[in-house]
Amino acid sequence: MRIIGHLDMDAFFAAVEERDHKWLRGKPIVVGADPKDGEGRGVVSTANYKAREYGVHSALPISKAWKLCEEAKRKGKPECFFLSGNFKKYEEVSSKIMEILRSYSNLVEEASVDEAYFDLSEVGLQGSPKSDFGIWEEAKEIAEKIKKEVWKKERLTCSVGIGPNKLIAKIASDFKKPDGLTVVKKEGVEKFLDTMSIRKIPGIGPKTEAIFLKKGIKTVLDLKKLSKSDLPHLYDKIRGKDDSPLTEKYEAKSIGEENTFDQDTRNPILLLQTLKDLSNRVYKRLDISRHKSFRTIAIKIRFENFETKTRSYTIVKPASTRKILEKEAMKLFLPFLDSRENPRKQKIRLLGVKIEKFGNLK
Repeated sequence: MRIIGHLDMDAFFAAVEERDHKWLRGKPIVVGADPKDGEGRGVVSTANYKAREYGVHSALPISKAWKLCEEAKRKGKPECFFLSGNFKKYEEVSSKIMEILRSYSNLVEEASVDEAYFDLSEVGLQGSPKSDFGIWEEAKEIAEKIKKEVWKKERLTCSVGIGPNKLIAKIASDFKKPDGLTVVKKEGVEKFLDTMSIRKIPGIGPKTEAIFLKKGIKTVLDLKKLSKSDLPHLYDKIRGKDDSPLTEKYEAKSIGEENTFDQDTRNPILLLQTLKDLSNRVYKRLDISRHKSFRTIAIKIRFENFETKTRSYTIVKPASTRKILEKEAMKLFLPFLDSRENPRKQKIRLLGVKIEKFGNLK
């Protein structure tokens, strides 16, 4: 029997800040770019649950978050506190949480800095024979112990989902946030999913959801009325089927850096210097990673009207120098300074550099 858990930290970055600063406790917290009194150009990384009551959420433009918080403040609600965050500290805390997970499971897949899958399938193989009910109950008890230990050692809450595969475990961990625990047995999977909003299914984003909503499809049960040919990539998911394995080692698929300008610009000196700085930051992250080479270089440009374009180039032989990274990023970017890629002479709002297709590990 396969039993998979998914641990998801609750508003992780904001929770760490609240834990470490008494004056922040109980207050709405937003971690992200500087809002600059509503003129900031970045986005929200994390908002705690009190800030979410104001409509603030991850990836929301920081200017919008600031306006929502100011509107709440005018109505007499508590003031929001905006923090830039300490990502080195978050990674250190994450490492300690992953150590706790590994003390309960022999197979842990780190999905990101604040979430991980863990295998509890061996519960049914240990000790005297158990009924299916007993196996799932023991898995639940282990999840409870994990949650208690995370709280005891790190003073942070997490939500855990237990299911027969990764898909269900992940959806279950989000079911009772924050500080939740949801167990979904194999025989209860479809009933668990049927009444859910289609947006809860991984792979259905805002645009896909909008298309389905126009057709009157709101729940997973509605989706199940469509044929496999209509839903080639979702047919199994909405029935809770997922045989993807857990992978012990988490390796980033890419390393990237972005910069949102304080003011939209077409200044070539500023843009080229920023591109060089971004390439340098990406290279430094490569240097301290376990990777020693890359093959694909990509850039991202967002214009003043929010139109976003990406361009990439894959070189034949693996590269490992800053010079090659800067050179190829520059070649990709230069057409955006003239009519080749920017015929309307739009100003640029955001610039990003990324590398992919890593070589052997160090």
